[in-house]
Amino acid sequence: MGRLNRLEARYGAANYKPLPVTLVRAEGIHVWDEDGRRYLDMMGAYSAASFGHCHPRLVAAMTQQANRLDTVSRAYFTDRLGPFLARACELTGTDAALPSNGGAESVETAIKAARKWAYTVKGVPRDRAEIIVAEDNFHGRSTTIVGFSSVPQYREGFGPFAPGFKHVPFGDADALAAAITPNTAAYLVEPIQGEGGIRVPPAGYLARVAEICRARNVLLVCDEIQTGLGRTGRMLACQHDGVTPDAVLLGKALGGGLLPVSLFLARREVMDVFRPGDHGSTFGGNPIAAAVGLAALDTLVEERLVERSAALGPHLLSRLAALDNPLVREVRGRGLFAGIELDATKAPAGIVAERLLAAGILTRDTHRNTIRLAPPLIIQKPDIDWAVDRIAEVLAAVSKESAKPIPVT
Repeated sequence: MGRLNRLEARYGAANYKPLPVTLVRAEGIHVWDEDGRRYLDMMGAYSAASFGHCHPRLVAAMTQQANRLDTVSRAYFTDRLGPFLARACELTGTDAALPSNGGAESVETAIKAARKWAYTVKGVPRDRAEIIVAEDNFHGRSTTIVGFSSVPQYREGFGPFAPGFKHVPFGDADALAAAITPNTAAYLVEPIQGEGGIRVPPAGYLARVAEICRARNVLLVCDEIQTGLGRTGRMLACQHDGVTPDAVLLGKALGGGLLPVSLFLARREVMDVFRPGDHGSTFGGNPIAAAVGLAALDTLVEERLVERSAALGPHLLSRLAALDNPLVREVRGRGLFAGIELDATKAPAGIVAERLLAAGILTRDTHRNTIRLAPPLIIQKPDIDWAVDRIAEVLAAVSKESAKPIPVT
């Protein structure tokens, strides 16, 4: 362990277990460690680095605004927030947006909006509103959010939890229909489950969900924090099913990899439940965040990164699907968002991620013993081929090792 690693281990909390590398510099799709070794970033900071690292346009927007006006709080108007919100609404087909910082904060905003909408618009009795979520969801780690997680570790030791949530199987529209009651306010769902193992629902699932929610007067809230802004080959992943949700959550890539920026976007009837003092965030929508967010949205459009993801995604997935290795159980994904599920009895994904690191690739394991891939959208086809070739080599080596007979003693 290097000196910098030891400092982090000594003075930091143990809520993360980083891979054994200390990164010190980045540019585009590559990062470098303290020894000068270069890595291809196939992780993309969980989609936060969708524009690549240190994108010159985004860095310029951030530094120029930082030298002009920093945080003044939402007690005043600024000249940056309005244009940012307008552009975000335009690109997502929503009416209004409420800014915050990290993704979990936008999820909490959505929960508050859905509940108040249920009471003031739908007529649900006070304190009886329910929100339905999908099993194996990941929406963040605040106490409210982990309370409706189905991952035991996320819950253990952090209760008691807020009531008012129920689970349905992901990808099962009939189960959603059966779970709805007159007190149901919303269905909160990821169009593709990221942390859950890059799980893609059946074709037409979200379209059917949207029909059910509309018929039963239930809000459809799509968490696009990881899947939005071009990651899956559309501006929003829900657009693959032709769906316009009642509310959308954005984050990660919205900050250009430079700082936390998130949004709760919704149709006007939903957003109008908020009154001054109902909700707020000192740093949410600050001028620097708004400047970077606007630059990120403009860059996404002008560099045609959504189209790039749509074009390169099938190539990535076809190369992964062609991996001829008994350790590979399934390849899942859409656009530049892919998962390789491995045989957990022979190839723990965490160990494979470490071996890929040694081969010059940054990635990480997630649930269902899956290696997740979410490279910057600026990646080129030769870079994808290089990465998949390294993945094939690592898996071949691991497969060979797992096939060795156990010595008899």
